[in-house]
Amino acid sequence: MLLSDAAQRFTVHLDRVRRLSPATVRAYRADLVDLVTTIGDRELAGVDIEMLREWLWRASQRGDARSTLARRTSSARGFFGWALDEGLVESDPSLRLVTPKKGRHLPRVATASGLDDMLRRAASAAAEGEPVALRDHAVLELLYGSGIRVSELCGLDIDDVDLSRATARVLGKGSKERVVPFGAPARRAIEAYLTRGRPALATRNERSTPALFLGARGARLGPRAAYDLVARTVGPLVGGAAGPHSLRHSAATHLLDGGADLRAVQEFLGHASLGTTQVYTHVSSERLAAAYRQAHPRA
Repeated sequence: MLLSDAAQRFTVHLDRVRRLSPATVRAYRADLVDLVTTIGDRELAGVDIEMLREWLWRASQRGDARSTLARRTSSARGFFGWALDEGLVESDPSLRLVTPKKGRHLPRVATASGLDDMLRRAASAAAEGEPVALRDHAVLELLYGSGIRVSELCGLDIDDVDLSRATARVLGKGSKERVVPFGAPARRAIEAYLTRGRPALATRNERSTPALFLGARGARLGPRAAYDLVARTVGPLVGGAAGPHSLRHSAATHLLDGGADLRAVQEFLGHASLGTTQVYTHVSSERLAAAYRQAHPRA
C-alpha cells in the first residue's frame, strides 16, 4: 500500500473510529501530507527510520518550531502504530524517533480582579437589554465560571444546561461527556439571556435550532465569534492575544490559587492526564514567586 493511501485510511480512522476533533484530524493529515511530500509517495512498508529522521531534519532546517516538530513526531508514531496494528507493516520505524523537547510556555492568565471588572462591564452592557450584549455576558460568565473549551461552549444545546443545579453537560475531546458546575453569576447571566436575548436572536433565522448560544443572525454561535469576543474583552487584561482558552487557563489557575485539589481541577477541565493539569501549578507558583519578590524585604 502506498504511503498516501495509508495516510488517508488513518485519518478516516481518527475521524470515524477514535472520533477526534476536526482540528486534531486536520493536524494529523497535514503532518502526513508533509511526510509524503518530503520522502515521496512510496510503499508504506519501505519507509524506515532514516527517512523519518530526514523528514524531521528538513522541517527543523526550514525553521519549524520545536512544538511543531514534537507534534509531527507524535503524528508519525500514531500513524505507524496504527499501521502495525492493522498489519500494513511488519515493524514500526517510528519507535526510535526522539521527540524534540518543547520549551515550557506558561499560559496567559488574567487576574481575578481584572476579570471581575471586565464581567461587571459586560453585565452593565447586558442590563440595557440588547440581545447580543446579553449573550456575550452569558458566554463570558460561562467560559470563566466553568472552564469549558470554546468547542464545548458552541456545542451546547439548551437542554444541556440545568439551571436548577447550575451544571452543564458538555461533549469534550474524544466525544467524552462530562458534567461541569458553574456559579451563580453565570446562572443569572444565562437566565437573562434565555429570557430576553435568545428569543430575539432566534427570530433572525427561519430555521429553528436547539443551540444554547446563537449568533447575530440566529444560527448556532461559531468558535470564531466566541474567539473575537474574548480577544476584545480579555486581551487587554493579559497584555496580548487572548482567545477563549485564556479564560479556561484563568479558571484553572484561580481554582488552584484558592486551594482546589489538583485532581478535582483535572476532572473539572476534562483532562485525560494529570500532567496536562500540572502546568497550572507552575503558573500559581510563578505568581507566588512574583508576589514574594515584590513584597518581601529579603527577596
